[in-house]
Amino acid sequence: MYIIGSGNISIQNSLGKNRIEEPIAYSEPYVRCVEPNFQDFFTPIALRRMSRIIKRSIAASVVCIKEAGIDCPDAIISGTGLGCIEDTEKFLSALIENEEKYLQPTFFIQSTHNTISSQIAIYLKCHSYNNTYSHRGISFEAALMDAYTLFKIGNIKSALVGGFDELTPTYFQQLKKLGFWKEHIDNSLEIYNSKTPGSFAGEGSISFMLSDTPTQTTYASIEAIDLLYSPTDQSDIIQFVNSFLSNHQLSHSDIDVIMTGISGDVVHDKPYHFITQQLFPDAIHAIYKNLSGEFFTAPAFGLWSAASCIRNQEIPKVQIINQKTKKEISYILLYNHYHYKNHSLILLSSCRGY
Repeated sequence: MYIIGSGNISIQNSLGKNRIEEPIAYSEPYVRCVEPNFQDFFTPIALRRMSRIIKRSIAASVVCIKEAGIDCPDAIISGTGLGCIEDTEKFLSALIENEEKYLQPTFFIQSTHNTISSQIAIYLKCHSYNNTYSHRGISFEAALMDAYTLFKIGNIKSALVGGFDELTPTYFQQLKKLGFWKEHIDNSLEIYNSKTPGSFAGEGSISFMLSDTPTQTTYASIEAIDLLYSPTDQSDIIQFVNSFLSNHQLSHSDIDVIMTGISGDVVHDKPYHFITQQLFPDAIHAIYKNLSGEFFTAPAFGLWSAASCIRNQEIPKVQIINQKTKKEISYILLYNHYHYKNHSLILLSSCRGY
C-alpha cells in the first residue's frame, strides 16, 4: 500500500505539515489537540451541528485527500477506541438530568462509533465501502489490516484509512483511576526517561490516503502489517518479529529504524526495550508518543511519524533515544502493543524503486 497523502490533527502543530519542526512540550498529564481554524473547512451552519471529533476527522481527511489528489476513495475505513465519546456523555447526562424526557436525538445519532466514518463519507459524497473498527488499543491496526486485505484481493485501488480519538475530562478521570496516567510530568518530550507507571494522555485525528500504485505524491510504502494476541512471554514476541521479517525476506540488519510505542510507563515499556536490545542493536531506536501522548489510536500518529521520517530522510532528535545514526532510511519497523495483549508490527519502506 502506497501512502500518497496524509492529514494529522494532534497535540502538536501538525496539520498540513510533513514534519514537526518545533515540538510542543507539556507539563500536565492531560492535553487536547491543537485545532485549526475550522471556518477554513466548514460553513458556520455546518460547524454548529458537528461535534469536536467530527470536525477534526473531516478536516484531517480533507487535507489528506487534497494532498493525494483523490476526491472519492474506493473505501473509507476508520479505527477508534472511544468513538464520539463527548456526544455519548452529553446524551447520557441529558438522559439522567431530564429523567428520560425531552431528549435531543442529535446527541444520540452522533454518539455511535461509526458516526466518524459515516460523516466523512457524507462530506466527501462517497458511497463506497465504509467500515469502522473499535477494538481499543488495536483499533487503527485493525482498520489498516482491513485495507491491506482489500488491496490484496483486488477489491479496491484506493482507501482513506484513519485513526480518530478524543478524550474528555470525565473519561480521563475514569482511566486515571485504572492507572493509565501519571500524577505529574515535568516534560512530555522526555517522558521516556520516566521510572514510574502510567503515561500522559493525548488525542488525535490522523488520516491516510492509500493506493495500490505509486503516484507523484508517494513518499512511503506500507509493505506489511501483522498482529499478535496475548503472548505468553517475551520469547513469543521474538518469534513474532523474526517470523514477520522472514516472511518478507528481511533480516534484522535491514531495519534502519525501529520505532516503538514507548510512553513513559515503566511497566509497559519493558517489551520495547527488550526487543530493541535483543534484535535491533544496530538500528536507530525512535519513539513517537512523547509527541502524541497516549490514546487508543496513537499508532496512527506513529505511522504518520514513521512515514514523515522516510519522506524527509531524517529522524528528529527529539524522537531518538539511542546513539545510532544512518546515512539512508530504507526500512522502518513500527512496533506497538496495548497493555501487552495486542501487539502489532507495521513495515514501511522508502519506495526507492519508484
